[in-house]
Amino acid sequence: MTEAPIYLDYAASTPVDERVWARMREVSGQTCANPSSTHAAGALAQQIIAGAAGQLAGLLNTAPDRLIWTSGATESDNLAIAGGARHRTHKGRHLVTMKTEHKAVTDVFEKLAQEGFDVSWVEPGANGVLDAGDFTAALRDDTQLVSIMLVNNETGVIQDVETLGSICRERDILFHVDAAQAVGKVHIDLSALPIDLLSMTAHKCYGPKGIGALYVRKGVRLPPFIIGGHQESGRRGGTENVPYIVGMGVACELAKKNIDQENTSVRALRDRLEDNLLRIPEARRNGHATERLPNTTNISFRYIEGEAILLHMSSLGICASSGSACTSGSLQPSH
Repeated sequence: MTEAPIYLDYAASTPVDERVWARMREVSGQTCANPSSTHAAGALAQQIIAGAAGQLAGLLNTAPDRLIWTSGATESDNLAIAGGARHRTHKGRHLVTMKTEHKAVTDVFEKLAQEGFDVSWVEPGANGVLDAGDFTAALRDDTQLVSIMLVNNETGVIQDVETLGSICRERDILFHVDAAQAVGKVHIDLSALPIDLLSMTAHKCYGPKGIGALYVRKGVRLPPFIIGGHQESGRRGGTENVPYIVGMGVACELAKKNIDQENTSVRALRDRLEDNLLRIPEARRNGHATERLPNTTNISFRYIEGEAILLHMSSLGICASSGSACTSGSLQPSH
């Protein structure tokens, strides 16, 4: 019998917590109704969705009506960036983002550039952290939207979105944050942070794949991205996926309870792993030593291709990655 692999690729996707699965199965047995239906079964489905929204809002310290359910962080990024930019052309056509963003962000900016928007690509420092001075220098009078990720999906580096967001707020620039890797792993207080739009997904924090959300600050307007229904207050048409929404809600509730304990435990394991890896000649850590997620390590080995190492690890039953899962088909080094 083949042994189960050692799965270390949690930045790509986490396993679904058994408590999440249990609640999803329970809800599936309670009602199969469309949440938009006016009968009792539909009202129950809508009530269940509201409960999940409360759980997610509790994790982020915001109001439930500020949240839009989506199919995941990629859709949330598209809705926030493309929708926000196209809605604010009266403010200008200049946009700013980082070169090290996830492809769900960079590809949207490249598409907007093809539509006539002017995009500035800022670079972080050698440690992966974006300098506030470099960021400010990239802004212009006609800058109307900025997107900076909270946690990098490959290095785990954490950006100072509070400072960057404050700079944007002073200039009336819409500030979007991709928090796919951050939600459930770092404390996020949307009542205090100067963030206008925040993207998230469930499958990075022990929830199911195919469900995510977008936070929209009160007063920020976005045109509907999916047309064909009045769901999500007319902001995103389509029948809500009740069991998966519930799964995300439970995952967020569990994360809120366990975030500090989990981070302490995982950080100790990561540091033990890194201490041993960095003893290897020509090995180095990529990214900031401390300003990063506890569960992520990114190590490079000079003179050796990452794919060769991964192939050997795979033969030993160890699952890891040399870059984002979304770019795994590319033969180019990680951007």
